[in-house]
Amino acid sequence: MKAQTSIIFAIIFALLVAIFAVINVDAVPVNFLFFTREAPLILVILISVLMGSVMTAAFGFVKIYRLQRTLKQLKQEHHQNDPNHENREIALENEDITKDETNESDTSKR
Repeated sequence: MKAQTSIIFAIIFALLVAIFAVINVDAVPVNFLFFTREAPLILVILISVLMGSVMTAAFGFVKIYRLQRTLKQLKQEHHQNDPNHENREIALENEDITKDETNESDTSKR
């Protein structure tokens, strides 16, 4: 549901930016520190929005990567500090095997 809401807001935002850009088609001076150029305002708006989107996505990916790395480190620390970890894994494997055998015997009775 959260993804659908995000997509809807993104589409609405894109439409608003497109409408705003199409309304503003006049040429404007753009200062690039060492020189100035004339450019249509529509291009300035669209390029600015695109650059902002790319930067936001890049920061988001960096944050996700850091969180995944932290999660991996915490899982490794937990496995190293938990003395019963191996026993739990063996118990889970045995439980899965028992469930599989039970399911096979149930299907063979039918």
